[in-house]
Amino acid sequence: MSIENNSVAPVPRGDDPLLSAGLEIAMKWGQALGGPEQLQVALAALEPQLKREHQVRLKHLDMQEKRAERQTREAREIRNHRFRITSLVVGAVLSVAMLAGGVYVAKDAWWLASLLCGPSLISMAVISILRRHDNEAMKMVADTARRATNAASQAQVP
Repeated sequence: MSIENNSVAPVPRGDDPLLSAGLEIAMKWGQALGGPEQLQVALAALEPQLKREHQVRLKHLDMQEKRAERQTREAREIRNHRFRITSLVVGAVLSVAMLAGGVYVAKDAWWLASLLCGPSLISMAVISILRRHDNEAMKMVADTARRATNAASQAQVP
């Protein structure tokens, strides 16, 4: 016994609500018209509507995907902006603190003042504020700090 010969229509699967609704409508049409040939005609008439609904669903899913990508990108940009602003503030506070500490200890510890206010201040600002660090620049800062310390020690001898 096949479905075509059976007068009782099969129950559509509940996986997809659009598909089950379409099959339900097609089965009602087939029963009302009286046979499988009429059901085939009804399905052929229903197919354009199902295609349109499918296209609408695909566009809706595409729009949801683009919205999710945009929200992810915006959240990443906000985190990046907060990180840069925090880095800028921390670098500025550290630079001012190093400069103030260097000026404060200049009378008692000249070598510490030259380290706090010298090239290390500039290198720390470059690293924390500009977010750059090169090996060559770090070597240059170390060499400059060494020369500044040597020059300050020679000038301090009475």
